[in-house]
Amino acid sequence: MSVPVLTFFNNKGGVGKTSLVYHLAWMLSDLGYRVLACDLDPQANLTAAFLTEDRLEKLWDGNNRNTGLTVMQCIQPLTRVGDIQCPTLAPITAGLNLIPGDLALAGFEDDLSEQWPNSLRSSDLYRPFRVLTAFSTVMQDGARQMHADIVLADVGPNLGAINRSALIATDYIIVPLGADLFSLQGLRNLGPSLRRWREDWRKRNDNWQQPEFALPLGKMQPIGYIVQQHGVRLSRPVKAYDKWVNRMPEEYARNLLGDTEGPYAATPAQDAQNALATVKHYRSLVPMAQEARKPIFHLTTADGAIGSHAAAANDARRDFRQLANKIAQIIMPDTETAS
Repeated sequence: MSVPVLTFFNNKGGVGKTSLVYHLAWMLSDLGYRVLACDLDPQANLTAAFLTEDRLEKLWDGNNRNTGLTVMQCIQPLTRVGDIQCPTLAPITAGLNLIPGDLALAGFEDDLSEQWPNSLRSSDLYRPFRVLTAFSTVMQDGARQMHADIVLADVGPNLGAINRSALIATDYIIVPLGADLFSLQGLRNLGPSLRRWREDWRKRNDNWQQPEFALPLGKMQPIGYIVQQHGVRLSRPVKAYDKWVNRMPEEYARNLLGDTEGPYAATPAQDAQNALATVKHYRSLVPMAQEARKPIFHLTTADGAIGSHAAAANDARRDFRQLANKIAQIIMPDTETAS
């Protein structure tokens, strides 16, 4: 039985996606779930959040090709004549592990694009499907190693072949949003792409009637969106924020859920069915957390979280705990935890 994969995805960048994955991975682990984070973004920002530069330098050493220390090192043999390498997980805590990303992953895009049409042929389907499901294989192998309850995947803000294969491996999707025109357009791009990818993958699954290894279902089920709250330092009128953020419930329902009739919630605060949370910026805590290499809700007085900073860290702990519990109830309602 496969471990559920939750991917945070939006066609628009700069919406706090990687920060959400990072903090939710920590919080779910704090709540007692066994969590595997996987960095499928060629920019590897999630990996940089978890690991020091010294560890990154060792991971990305050119001599590590056959060690499975990064996601690219796991799938590198497929670009030649080999098979997928089992991942070597990077331990963060006892219940939280990482499959590190790799800047070299961008080079895998051509292989994925090439094998996409080949998977509809009438013969020799093993290699096309092995390449297209490589991310799924690596994540599920890693999840089995640590007996994970859930896999959280971070991807880049585009609709290319790498993200298509990442979404094929995905059971659930959360869409992070900013309050602007670009996030609105991102929803309009994302919905049709997900429907097309879902249908195209179903056709390919049907084409290989007797697969030689387990294939992901490619459910790509949207379970909600998260709005990044207006930041006071942006010197942008609240009216401008409201103008865009209040259009998100309808756009999400129309484009991600195919609901063209409504009625639609007037604001995210009233959209109990789809709006998972509104997340604050916590701007003053971010540099402090990056320096301490920990989530903002783990900051202590020793890290400099004093006075208003300490109060903000407590607020973040409350907000992320609520969000993590909500996600867990949707995806893992029957999972027992240690806490």
